[in-house]
Amino acid sequence: MFPLIRNRRLRASEAIRTLVRETIITPSDFLVPLFVVEGKNVKEEIASMPNYYRLSLDNLEKEVKELWHMGLGAVLLFVKVPDNLKDNKGTEALNANGLMQRAIKTVKNACPEMLVMTDVALDPYSSFGHDGIVGKGQILNDETSEVLAEMSISHAKAGADFVAPSDMMDGRILTIREALEDEGFINTGIMSYSAKYASGFYGPFRDALDSAPVDKENVPKNKSTYQMDFSNRFEAIRETQMDIEEGADIVMVKPGLCYLDIVREIKNEVDVPVAVYQVSGEYAMLKAAAEKGWLDHDAVMMEQLIAIKRAGANIIASYFAKDAVKLM
Repeated sequence: MFPLIRNRRLRASEAIRTLVRETIITPSDFLVPLFVVEGKNVKEEIASMPNYYRLSLDNLEKEVKELWHMGLGAVLLFVKVPDNLKDNKGTEALNANGLMQRAIKTVKNACPEMLVMTDVALDPYSSFGHDGIVGKGQILNDETSEVLAEMSISHAKAGADFVAPSDMMDGRILTIREALEDEGFINTGIMSYSAKYASGFYGPFRDALDSAPVDKENVPKNKSTYQMDFSNRFEAIRETQMDIEEGADIVMVKPGLCYLDIVREIKNEVDVPVAVYQVSGEYAMLKAAAEKGWLDHDAVMMEQLIAIKRAGANIIASYFAKDAVKLM
């Protein structure tokens, strides 16, 4: 009891604070999202995501080499698909020579040991901006899952280490896992977006890929019929447990900061690695506040990242990865 016990003794200097620190961030905690576009020598800043870029394949090659030298060993690939290649069935997603497939090969050729994860969803390829096939005013679950399985096989053939289904269709993990097994890709992993909420924090990401839902008659204007209601907590555990039973190797909570209670709930319930996606809106808010001089960018960035790991994340997908590693 006080005064024999004084907790402040363990806070008295940076040396002791460092020595007893419970949660530490390292480069190996990060999964780096990368946006890929067609063209050559393209490094195009995303207006709503300052200091983050769309990269053509030649600049993607340079970027992954830089990441590797910084100790960042895992990337998550997204592609911006030209409008003329979009349709309601995600046809371009299955093109063996499509942008995603070439991006995977580019990363593996540039840095063979880099872990490559790939986004598996139809929204970048959809003329409706939805994660699945649209029919009769709704998102068709089972038909979409079949396409996602074909998409996953295509990514595995191109060299992806993990596929990352971000669509939230029911049962798609089992469909994908069985398809990969049937094609002999027994070592291709699945990182499932298991608890992905219908969030308002995704806006800048949709700007980056031009993948926002299109406001058309008889088509849902948002993704609430398949992404989770952000009011719900126990549903996240149920979704995650089902994905693990269906063959997910890693599960994800998305977004990050507003959902740390969900991260801890899931971490307490499961025995597989838990990933957290610190999303574009979270990134953009801090960048904007720092630009105004309202917040200390680096201090708040590190506090946020520590909070995510402290909540139970084994993997953090973050646009701050490079900025954070430069501070370490």
